[in-house]
Amino acid sequence: MIGTPNQIAWAVQIQSKVDAEFDRVRMVLENAMANQSPVDRADIESIILILEEKRAEVMGNEQAGYFIHDWQELGNQVSRMIVTDPRYLAIKVSQTARHGPPA
Repeated sequence: MIGTPNQIAWAVQIQSKVDAEFDRVRMVLENAMANQSPVDRADIESIILILEEKRAEVMGNEQAGYFIHDWQELGNQVSRMIVTDPRYLAIKVSQTARHGPPA
């Protein structure tokens, strides 16, 4: 990790929380697969792949300032990363074509 010792210590704490949030979102997605059709389960598996790609991208950042500045307040940041990904949007369009618009 790159930064001052204090920044690194702070960033490592934040990084741990960020990783836990990725785990939480993954668990929600995995639980959602339970009662889905095979096609919808495949969609969720694709979303999990997007999630893991985003996790690798975020956790691979070596700048302490990145975590301090961009991840200190988690909120729904992980979910927002997923739903704004073009691949996720394509999955949603496909689901709408199969199931119709959400009620």
